[in-house]
Amino acid sequence: MRTLIAGCGYVGSALGERLAADGHEVWGLCRKFSQPAQGVRPIEADLGLPSDLLRLPGALDFVVYLVSAQGADDALYRTAYVGNLANLLAALEAAGERPRRVVFASSTAVYAQGGGEWVDEESPTEPTHFSGRRLLEGEACLAGSPFPTTAVRFGGIYGPRRTGLVERVRTGAARCRPGHYTNRIHRDDCVGTIAHLLALESPEELYLAVDSEPATDDSVQSWLAGALGTPVPRRAAAGDAPARRGNKRCRNARLRASGYRFRHPTFREGYRSLLGGDA
Repeated sequence: MRTLIAGCGYVGSALGERLAADGHEVWGLCRKFSQPAQGVRPIEADLGLPSDLLRLPGALDFVVYLVSAQGADDALYRTAYVGNLANLLAALEAAGERPRRVVFASSTAVYAQGGGEWVDEESPTEPTHFSGRRLLEGEACLAGSPFPTTAVRFGGIYGPRRTGLVERVRTGAARCRPGHYTNRIHRDDCVGTIAHLLALESPEELYLAVDSEPATDDSVQSWLAGALGTPVPRRAAAGDAPARRGNKRCRNARLRASGYRFRHPTFREGYRSLLGGDA
């Protein structure tokens, strides 16, 4: 299989290594590579410059879009998830490419539910923040392309080198919001989800990709404190609460029904792997 990964960052690099090991011929597109992932052929190109996209590999079987915004700004989100995506889709179409599937990494930020509700792929998406709105625009852009497509709405991604919460709990800087639900997925399962969907004959057009246990701030941080042998984090004061955080419980039933089996089914397995398996 010939696969192009647009955006070879935290998830994209790991995915490239996984697909190459599985026998894919993999190209990674990035503005600048410091060190390409093992088995990935680097393409240094700017998705914002259509002229840079004239030298894409041909006869692609799959395209995976894993580009991230370069900052928490509406214009940057629009560029990453709408403008640059549209440029790549247009370049593929102009080149006569007919990939079997284009996969787009979206986010659970498209949901505005804030009362602990359960949400799935059929739930209303009415985001009030620009991040969710731009991601929905990206999903619409994807769906309007002439290719078979799948959007994957990932929860908060953590894993190797993304251990900020662990360190905050370790140092006593963490503050929790009891009863406030969060949804997450380990990087291993981000990679596993995409590889699994590429292997399916006819995947759905939309999946929620989160682990199997939405968990409250206090339950996650209390578990981590116990694993680390540190005091349980204090409750956040009203003024300490982030200006933008959802409070919902995301279902992964569709993904599991497709046959995917999580390597880290809950935060416990995921964080235990980061703590060296001793927790």
